[in-house]
Amino acid sequence: MEVLFLGTGTSHGVPMIGCSCSTCLSEDPRDKRFRTSALVTVGGRRILIDASIDLRHQCLEFDIDEVDTILFTHHHVDHIFGLDESRAFNRKTRKRLSCYGNELTIQKLKEVYSYFSDYPEMPGGIPMIDFNIVDRRFDVFGIAVQPIEIFHGTLPINAYRIGNLIYATDCSRIPETSREHFRNCDVLVLDCLRFRDHPTHFNLEQALEAVAWIRPMQTYFIHISHDFMHAKVSEILPKNVYLAYDGLKVECSE
Repeated sequence: MEVLFLGTGTSHGVPMIGCSCSTCLSEDPRDKRFRTSALVTVGGRRILIDASIDLRHQCLEFDIDEVDTILFTHHHVDHIFGLDESRAFNRKTRKRLSCYGNELTIQKLKEVYSYFSDYPEMPGGIPMIDFNIVDRRFDVFGIAVQPIEIFHGTLPINAYRIGNLIYATDCSRIPETSREHFRNCDVLVLDCLRFRDHPTHFNLEQALEAVAWIRPMQTYFIHISHDFMHAKVSEILPKNVYLAYDGLKVECSE
């Protein structure tokens, strides 16, 4: 199984409009961050996690022309506003695309993208999408996917476990009822916004506390703000904990 980080930035992206901080002006390509999403390839299938607002640019940058399904963590703009681009995948595969999320996420997606149902059979013009509510383990193409409830502030959202990979963006709290699903993973992809506290995201201290009890083999932080310059923050991270960056590929056992 391979994880390709399509975007590792916060909702503003990095560089941020109008900002002249050292990170936003950095020439290090690892400090150029699309909005957060990832592509997981397993068993020959491509599973997109969130349809980032930057999805078109991500697909062009990383040569992606086909996706088999989409897992949505939640309904915020930076995670769903690329969904209209999925019509390119419909056109390539000539198939409808199944998308998954919790009940609120699917409700909001249907509201935002109400026009999907206005012309249900117009290939090319309107994405051909099937929305599915998930609140327990399910299979896509024979691949087991475990949705895990976490909290983004007061909002319950989904992390996902696929084999020994856990993807948990936009996280500020992992409830006790979900902790069993986090243990014994090889690769943990985890929200880590900045140094200072934030009401809806882990800061660095909180993210490292979570890593300490989850005890994954490797951890990659995502949803990173311009507070983190890649080279400098990488120097202070513990062993086997890394800042992810756009275009990074990581292997994980199934």
